[in-house]
Amino acid sequence: MSSSTPMEDAIRAKPREAIVADGPQIMAALNPQTLEIYNDSHLHSHHKAMQGSTSKETHFRLVITSTAFQSKMQPARHRMVYALLRDEMAQENGIHALQLRTLTPDEETRQKKKEADAAAAKKAREEDAAPTAGEP
Repeated sequence: MSSSTPMEDAIRAKPREAIVADGPQIMAALNPQTLEIYNDSHLHSHHKAMQGSTSKETHFRLVITSTAFQSKMQPARHRMVYALLRDEMAQENGIHALQLRTLTPDEETRQKKKEADAAAAKKAREEDAAPTAGEP
């Protein structure tokens, strides 16, 4: 059975495989708690670099949460993901661009709390600004 989204399928499968970090002898599993894949190719199809490309899977935005990112700075995290997808990026009509958001579970928890707090504050401001019954 052939998929209509082979690149997305490859991206989805890779993080669960073993990856090489710092050489072939050091194997690490990414094993993401969160893996969000957004195919943004349609937003870039008009770019000059994409002229003549028949692929509908060239530009991806990934959100990955993994304990494998613990104690690593963003560039090291991104290198891990790029190493995973090296083959898909090297092939013709493969992945042209990746936008990465790499988080540890603690960072994801803090981010979600911050977003929830911001949403609650916005709702409170809107309720304070709304006219009450009987007010002009």
